[in-house]
Amino acid sequence: DKLLLAPCRYSHVVKLACSEEVPEPVDVGGSGFSVAFDPLDGSSVIDCNFAVGTIIGIWPGDKLDGITGRDQAAACMGVLGPRTVFVLAIKGYPGTHEFLLQDDGKFIHVKETTEIGEGKMYAPGNLRATSDNPQYEKLLNYYVQEKYTLRYTGGMVPDVFQILVKEKGVFTNVTSPSTKAKLRILFEVAPLGLMVENAGGYSSADGKQISALDVPINNCDQRTQICFGSYGEVKRFEEFMFGSAPRFQGAAAAK
Repeated sequence: DKLLLAPCRYSHVVKLACSEEVPEPVDVGGSGFSVAFDPLDGSSVIDCNFAVGTIIGIWPGDKLDGITGRDQAAACMGVLGPRTVFVLAIKGYPGTHEFLLQDDGKFIHVKETTEIGEGKMYAPGNLRATSDNPQYEKLLNYYVQEKYTLRYTGGMVPDVFQILVKEKGVFTNVTSPSTKAKLRILFEVAPLGLMVENAGGYSSADGKQISALDVPINNCDQRTQICFGSYGEVKRFEEFMFGSAPRFQGAAAAK
């Protein structure tokens, strides 16, 4: 928290800053933007030396409620693994961009992702939900029967980042009557949604068959289920989970 709050204060362009660790907005004295961040996504696997990360969403103005992910000015994440990578998406600017940390401490631009294609790679979160969510169980059985490759670490940052790197795949984290929503929209889902959709991907959130960027954010602790992936994978997700995917039909589904 301290490492991220300090530059917010020094920048003089941030009015409010809010961390997932202490989900109460802090007035840091500037003006222009408000920032929400998850300083250490993947804390449950850091002792295993898995990749972890940081997620940041940046909104114009002086509030972090009554907003949507689509209102973001920019979103970024740090991926801390064998490589140290910074990923950035800016509203209105094409693509999602990857920067790699060099030995001299500088970052260089190494990749621009503008399209997420189709491919059999899946990262299924919250598998325990299959015990009382038959639709999710059927979807996961489909992945197995179709011989998808399982790529899942339990850290949301690397599990979503791989979709941008490989330019294919799907990430799911689904709820059930006994397993409630875990992922916070403000700190995780909305920023990652901008990065995925800027890269040409799609999302389905809140159990309402809408983009993660269109969920109204009314409080810092608001949570959701989520699917990120290619056009075909998110369409399939909605078909399995809800019986149909009307927003993906015909020309209306085109970006």
